[in-house]
Amino acid sequence: MIYKPADNQLMLNRELGLLEFNRRVLAQAEDSSNPLLERLKFLCIVSSNLDEFFEVRMAWLKENMHHNATRLLPEGITPQQAFEWITREAHDLVERQYHLFGQMILPALAAEGIHFFRRTVWTDAQREWIRDYFFRELMPVLTPIGLDPSHPFPRVLNKSLNFIVELEGRDAFGRNSGIAIVQAPRILPRFVKIPSDVSGVEHGFVFLSSILHAHVDELFAGMQAKGCYQFRVTRDSDVSVDDDDIKDLRAALEGELSQRPFGNAVRLEVADNCPMHLQDFLKSQFRLDDVDVYRVNGPVNLVRLMQVPDQVERPDLKFEPFMPGMPTELRKNPDVFAAIRHGDILLHHPYQSFTPVIDLLAQAALDPSVVAIKMTVYRTGSDSALMDALVEAARRGKEVTAVVELMARFDEEANINWAAKLERAGAHVVYGVYGYKTHAKMLLIVRREEGKLRRYAHVGTGNYHPRTAKLYTDFGLMTTNDEITSDVNDVFMQLTGLGLAGDHYQLWQSPFTLQPNVLKALDREISHARAGKKAVVIAKMNALLEPTVIEKLYEASQAGVTIHLIVRGVCALRPGIPGVSDNIRVRSIIGRFLEHHRVFYFYNDGAEDLYLSSADWMGRNLFRRIEIAFPILDPKIKKRVIREGLRPFLVDNAQAWEMQSDGRYRRKNVRGGKRRSAQGMLLADLQAGPRT
Repeated sequence: MIYKPADNQLMLNRELGLLEFNRRVLAQAEDSSNPLLERLKFLCIVSSNLDEFFEVRMAWLKENMHHNATRLLPEGITPQQAFEWITREAHDLVERQYHLFGQMILPALAAEGIHFFRRTVWTDAQREWIRDYFFRELMPVLTPIGLDPSHPFPRVLNKSLNFIVELEGRDAFGRNSGIAIVQAPRILPRFVKIPSDVSGVEHGFVFLSSILHAHVDELFAGMQAKGCYQFRVTRDSDVSVDDDDIKDLRAALEGELSQRPFGNAVRLEVADNCPMHLQDFLKSQFRLDDVDVYRVNGPVNLVRLMQVPDQVERPDLKFEPFMPGMPTELRKNPDVFAAIRHGDILLHHPYQSFTPVIDLLAQAALDPSVVAIKMTVYRTGSDSALMDALVEAARRGKEVTAVVELMARFDEEANINWAAKLERAGAHVVYGVYGYKTHAKMLLIVRREEGKLRRYAHVGTGNYHPRTAKLYTDFGLMTTNDEITSDVNDVFMQLTGLGLAGDHYQLWQSPFTLQPNVLKALDREISHARAGKKAVVIAKMNALLEPTVIEKLYEASQAGVTIHLIVRGVCALRPGIPGVSDNIRVRSIIGRFLEHHRVFYFYNDGAEDLYLSSADWMGRNLFRRIEIAFPILDPKIKKRVIREGLRPFLVDNAQAWEMQSDGRYRRKNVRGGKRRSAQGMLLADLQAGPRT
């Protein structure tokens, strides 16, 4: 049964919206017009997304089922009702995903000479090579655990690959428990490439699970394995620290991180040929119900197949490579500081290179005129040229301040490590404001020029992460504008010191002014519409969930404001409801790159107010995080943002999905006209440099 919201229900369920987003991603894997190895990547992305969905959202929902069972969710249903709908939809999505993998992707790969050999078709040469590999690479690191009173069921790590083995016979001590568990260490590859002279093809692989299945008897001398079945458990992975008596957030978080792999189980994945009595045994060990079990026909962890394209040299089966463009100002002048002094510079990633951001910080680290650097660190990766430059600046005696967000989910460990390295180099490291994640993307550099201090700022919509800058679409602005740089400095002062929040010249900042200013901007459009004037709102973001903003958008629609929302992921607003949201259109763009920039446009009687932001219109971004939205003041850059960040996405008919009033999405189809892909148009335009 498909979830259908009640006619009077104005908010849609967040979790169902996330599953709907993953259906759109899965559609990219189903789309035969995409290169084959990219389709495999999209399939893996769905698995990665679902892992986080269960680790965070389903874990949260299960917690609410136990502790807030009668409290209604924003969409007017109980946690139990939501769980039933969500579980049904999740099972349907996973079934569709594995059908695609087994019935379409694997045969298509085989047709291209990329084979995953099953045990039933191994040749004698392959069987001999695989057996040697087992004894040489696997046997020494495997630790089988026979279950008995001395060997209770082991602690199974979150998302680890495991096997439950059913045995016959008695061991050297006369024991016969009948069941054993084999845990596959994470250092082992989940698939192994077979030499071409053995496999008979250029790219031949075998799954780790197939190798272990074939040789599991070797782990239990003198006993017979009746069956061997892979399984994987997903656990609650949200990390929190107790508010009471926290004196050192980093130390408290380090203690919590060690327990993350052993949180409460929320999902069990098992091979679809696993006997029910073994499945029931596993289910009881993890205290799960039938609906929490996902039987799959294939590897229980498709995420690890993301590495396949890197091992297969077939450019014809991948997206065509491209060279990111460089803004004209920086092509002409390698001195980044001089280029910024000449005028504001807009960077549009990944179509334009992220290198200027790295160069800016690297030059600042070495420049004797630079006296201070301040930077926020949310997600930057474990290997980062930006962080290396920041460390070097501190070593050279510059006043370096890093606001490191320790609670950046799944990046906590990397950020803790960078904090330690920065501290050892002599940098000031702070962790922002406890209880509020620092999500704003800000870099401030103070330079002495002609006897005066001048501030340079980089503000952006995305993380300071060179790798994701090649995959995510984001805007970054480099500026020496006195008001913007002053505002950025004020935000840093809030993060490192104490004091009341003051008024900013230009920035909107959460948790103080961002949400009120969004509401004020919407109110202005409402006033213009009621006065008979043109009124337009265009907003692009990752997610739209905050109820007061949604209510204001409904009010604006009823007043006659034309509203275009480009929301990549989950949207709780229902468009197209007669008398409520007739004037609201919602679309989602799913393509080669992850749409990540946030752009807010308000027509404002022709003034065309335009803001870029690190924040989505979600409660956490507007009330529980340090975020900024910054205006685009330069008329030429404003035209660029509208031309590159909004218009292409409103006319896209190749990768766009239109949201229906029930929360489902319908893909836009080209009907006799020209195919228009926003990402394709921007690639063609910007990798050769932006128009002036």
